[in-house]
Amino acid sequence: MARRLTTGAELIRWWAGLTGLWIVLIGPVDTLEWAVGAGAALLAAAAACGARRVVGRR
Repeated sequence: MARRLTTGAELIRWWAGLTGLWIVLIGPVDTLEWAVGAGAALLAAAAACGARRVVGRR
């Protein structure tokens, strides 16, 4: 249970950081751009968590 919470918190931190970066780099953001950025950030966050987990096993 604790591992799932840790993984979930890590995913949320990655997602928030990447979404924030997307919004800053895009500039004026409308709803569609925010949704696309949030979706792309979620995919990238999942990849980052998976990559970190694989590297941690070495």
